[in-house]
Amino acid sequence: MEKTTIKVSGMSCGGCVASVTKVLGELPGVAKAEVVLDPGQATVEYDAARVDRAALCAAIEDAGFEAS
Repeated sequence: MEKTTIKVSGMSCGGCVASVTKVLGELPGVAKAEVVLDPGQATVEYDAARVDRAALCAAIEDAGFEAS
């Protein structure tokens, strides 16, 4: 398992945190996603053979937030 931290911009409430957590958790290979409003980041444990960091960022961006 790999672990990465992604900076997430555009979250303003608990609903935003829930949305980001949900989209990350639905990706194949994601074992755990912990999203924190302040400082605006997602820590994700994932199987690098099934999903990569770019796909994690793309899922966050597809949900309407910025990821870096």
